[in-house]
Amino acid sequence: MEQGGKTFTIEEAKPGVFGDIDLCFFAAGGSVTRELALDAVKAGCLVIDKSSALRMEPHVPLVIPEINPEALRTHQGIIANPNCSTAVMLMGLWPLHQAFGLKRVIISTYQSVSGTGAEAVRELEAQVQAHAAGEPLVNKVYPYQIAFNCLPHIDSFGPDGYTGEESKMAQETRKIMGLPNLKVSATTVRVPVVRAHSVSVCAEFERPVDLAAARAAITAFAGAELVDDPANKRYPTPLAFAEKVKCGVGRLRIDTAFDNGLSFWVSGDNLWRGAALNALMNAELMVKTGWLQPKVPAVMT
Repeated sequence: MEQGGKTFTIEEAKPGVFGDIDLCFFAAGGSVTRELALDAVKAGCLVIDKSSALRMEPHVPLVIPEINPEALRTHQGIIANPNCSTAVMLMGLWPLHQAFGLKRVIISTYQSVSGTGAEAVRELEAQVQAHAAGEPLVNKVYPYQIAFNCLPHIDSFGPDGYTGEESKMAQETRKIMGLPNLKVSATTVRVPVVRAHSVSVCAEFERPVDLAAARAAITAFAGAELVDDPANKRYPTPLAFAEKVKCGVGRLRIDTAFDNGLSFWVSGDNLWRGAALNALMNAELMVKTGWLQPKVPAVMT
């Protein structure tokens, strides 16, 4: 493979190939992680895993670099990347927690089809084209038509009625924020958007919330961009924050159901902030701090 004027040899990822590799990004799903990650670690390779396979393992740090970078120090060869919706949502929630002390949170997501994969994107596009042509709309990826529709069903349903995606958001939020007893309720919804997830958040805090202080906290946070001028129709949208590094936070308002409550909206790129970019930022931080010193550049697939 030619890249940047250099030629790289691509090898099949299998046991025994990690000996000369310092760092490997695992992005092939939980089954591959469970099969190969420990072999890579035994060979002295640092694994940054983008699947959900090991996120909740006590010995595996789950890291968003703007929030809990010190957790990187505790790794035992594997660093986990968070769920895409969790990462986007926390770009708004974390700075507010720092300012007011989070007590409980209710989350509703509006997740793009790219979170399911390329086949889902093609299915949405095909359904839109079929609708315009007056032809039948066919669904294979999702249980129902996704074009012009919303599906409150991401991952499988558990015995408690919550889906796997909803449980992930609750568990990962507690782990990343270091709040093991945080009360979280999530509803995750797939919407007919190609790229970038959005999250509606209603949060209750320990201390009284001041809107000016809340806006200042968002503005000062490295992962967020404040877009909060409803009078002039300025608020974050998925289209505006697709292919952007930061997540947009807006619609800040005092919540009328919670004491010390604040409601807000976040939009962010699920493929960048919620996936590849977060993993890359973790790797860069490991190198910058001297916690990882790469010796042999390599490309793995």
